[in-house]
Amino acid sequence: MAILSDRDIVKRVSSGELLIEPFEEKNLTPNGYDLSIGELYSSGVVYKVGDLIVAPQTWFAAATKERVKMSRDLCGQLWMRSTWIRRGLIASFGLVDAGFEGSLTFPAFNASQQPVKIGVGERFVQLVFQKLSSQVSNAYDERSGKYQGQRGVTLS
Repeated sequence: MAILSDRDIVKRVSSGELLIEPFEEKNLTPNGYDLSIGELYSSGVVYKVGDLIVAPQTWFAAATKERVKMSRDLCGQLWMRSTWIRRGLIASFGLVDAGFEGSLTFPAFNASQQPVKIGVGERFVQLVFQKLSSQVSNAYDERSGKYQGQRGVTLS
């Protein structure tokens, strides 16, 4: 598997082989794309604007502003931006499967002893695209597709 460079990402977005919507050049990294927060969820409340102050030792969830659509020959790795790790946040990530389409939801936790302010619109994770050795025979939407098409924070 090969990781796509910034040049490869732009080429695939331009050709329609990869969808990142909205696409903002400033979020492009040398080997990935920074996804921004579109919604936050904590204690039963969804935040679509503004900031959330996450108390110490508190669980929350974030959903991306961007909608992505992976081709049949790409998967994606998710990495929390070091800015948030340095503030004490931890999160659970998986791979973004070939054929997935929608926004992404990330469960996260403030493991620090201090409150952490996080805002809608801030860059939260980097999505690194990997080219598969061949196209998948059955894409995400054809296998389980449980979260296919999701928008906003999706908990279950």
